[in-house]
Amino acid sequence: MPESAAEVTAAGIARLAGVGRAAVSNWRRRHSDFPQPIGGTETSPTFALGDVETWLRHQGKLAEVPLRERVWQQLSGDPAGAVAALRAAGSVLLLVHDRPTTWLELAALTDLKLAEELPTALEAVLAARLGEGHPVTVPGPAELAVSSAFLRGAAELAAGRSAAQVYEFLLGRHLDANPRQYTLTPAGPAELMAALALGLSQGAQDPADRKRPHTVLDPACGTGGLLHAAVTTGAPAPAEIHGQEADPELAALTALRLALHGDGRVRVRAGDSLRADAFADSTADAVLCHPPFNERNWGHEELAYDPRWEYGFPARTESELAWVQHALARLRPGGTAVLLMPPAVASRRSGRRIRADLLRRGALRAVIALPAGAAPPYGIPLHLWVLRRPGAQQSPTPHVLLVDTAGATGPAPAGRDKLPWQAVRAAALEAWEDFDRHGTVAEQPGRCRSLPVIDLLDDDVDLAPARHLPPPAAGGGTAELADVHDRLTLALRRAGDLAPALPPEPADPARWPATTVGELARAGALVLRAGGPGAVPEPGAGAPPVLTDYDVKAGGAPSGALPEGPAEEAVLVEAGDVVVPVLGDVTAARVVDEATAGAALGRGLFLLRPDPAALDAWFLAGFLRGSANQRQASSYASTATRLDVRRLQVPRLPLADQRRYGTRFRELAAFEEALRLTERLGGRLVQGLYDGLTDGTVRPE
Repeated sequence: MPESAAEVTAAGIARLAGVGRAAVSNWRRRHSDFPQPIGGTETSPTFALGDVETWLRHQGKLAEVPLRERVWQQLSGDPAGAVAALRAAGSVLLLVHDRPTTWLELAALTDLKLAEELPTALEAVLAARLGEGHPVTVPGPAELAVSSAFLRGAAELAAGRSAAQVYEFLLGRHLDANPRQYTLTPAGPAELMAALALGLSQGAQDPADRKRPHTVLDPACGTGGLLHAAVTTGAPAPAEIHGQEADPELAALTALRLALHGDGRVRVRAGDSLRADAFADSTADAVLCHPPFNERNWGHEELAYDPRWEYGFPARTESELAWVQHALARLRPGGTAVLLMPPAVASRRSGRRIRADLLRRGALRAVIALPAGAAPPYGIPLHLWVLRRPGAQQSPTPHVLLVDTAGATGPAPAGRDKLPWQAVRAAALEAWEDFDRHGTVAEQPGRCRSLPVIDLLDDDVDLAPARHLPPPAAGGGTAELADVHDRLTLALRRAGDLAPALPPEPADPARWPATTVGELARAGALVLRAGGPGAVPEPGAGAPPVLTDYDVKAGGAPSGALPEGPAEEAVLVEAGDVVVPVLGDVTAARVVDEATAGAALGRGLFLLRPDPAALDAWFLAGFLRGSANQRQASSYASTATRLDVRRLQVPRLPLADQRRYGTRFRELAAFEEALRLTERLGGRLVQGLYDGLTDGTVRPE
């Protein structure tokens, strides 16, 4: 693709140069030779990528554009649109993956000849992997001629890593750039659903202990997150992957994604599964589904006499129960389906008759409540329904399993990207495996319980786990409350001991010569690095945890995880580094200790690595937290306050004076941590006593 054909937004320019959006706006105002917009809108203009690169290099703001960024900018600026470019890139990457020799022969041709020969090769590899009737449209020679540089770049990127990783990076970046267009199933819930449906036991680590599922179906596959988890979570992978998606463009992207992640047979079709089922004549060993929620126009009128409504005709407001019955209809006898459901489906009166029949006939085996923040909509605790198609000789199951995994999160903060998924996964799988093996489980208050079906067949047929689980003992029991009380007493005493002493008389404000973080970085007194997604620093090495902006502000341990995608350099923190969040209305600065060293620096953070011979880390962190610094270095280009780290000021003091201030700032940090601990322990004790008094385990006297 000619450079002039590739366009880049202001956000893309900021990513190329490693600066914020505000810096790009300043360049446009201050430099008359900055490239003029060639497209977009007045509020969101686009610029020619080649012109931008030339200007950045001339200004000394860019040495070389990384290949992955160049490919992404070419994709996002493709004249045919990002989706068409993703489709073409995925097709070429599949050719590189399946027939590398063919690609090498084609890559040796001129751009014009490549555009003429490539469609035939792509059609052949797509038909071989995706079958006849696949949703991927191969671009013609004219379109390929315009995109030849982009496609060659994508293939070159795959030479240093797998084609699947490259496509995950491009698709993931596209999804992140258009969050309102797609409903995604996050990796945590997707992997848990795959493990439940495929029987990936927590204890059976030997692949020989696992039965290979032949066919897995997702009738509303979206971007393919659930089927991707079925292919990549555990082993062995399914032999066949079937998916259907109403959006033809999304179906094409998903088909390519799945084909790149293994050698199994992939069949993804475009169309509405409820109205035009592409797999009506086949059955699956497992069905995974994240159906659209609260959909009124799901086909209530035209599907009134459909044979899939074996458990009752769903009401117009019960589209989710239509998907439940569709999943059961596509299962072989004994097969397992796992669906992600809104919690209202477990208790709405309009669906109670279908719920009752699912229970009576043993089709519904478990309802597992996830913590709030697991998947969109993030504000409510979604449910997983585990179903099994009854066989001809199978007697109805007398019990159903109810699990609430919210208790597995412990004191960790709830919310998006902050859930301890390993604990949630372990709690759900442990309860399900025990129930699936024995037909019942030992009751755990607040966690899990198996109930006789007859106990649920009342007027409401309410399946919400929280309404049937006995509450846990108050605060973990009186013994644990006593322990919390003792720990709180010690923490309060320690906080009192650490309370900083004040000078006897107020001192006059000091006036020091000051410098900025940007000037210190240019002078070599510190190194300044921006956080990002990062990756495993060395092939085969364990992925480091990610230090997030929440961790810095809350004083907690690194709680983030690295995203999937092609490898890129991770910024790893070292002891003595100072980490500063750039978003928020309060300045925070944290000195990295030995326990945190080695973590990857997350998004929204800047790392300042001072030279110990010139700067004391605690002195630097303490002065960065001053309120005056917050006001001086903040910008309000959007609805959020953003900190320009380079503008933060530090006084010029001799190293000996810096260390005196640093000692005082270190004492303040210890006092602050003691206050955090007392707040956490005090909250646990107060809530535990409230719970104990209200459930009778604590007496008022």
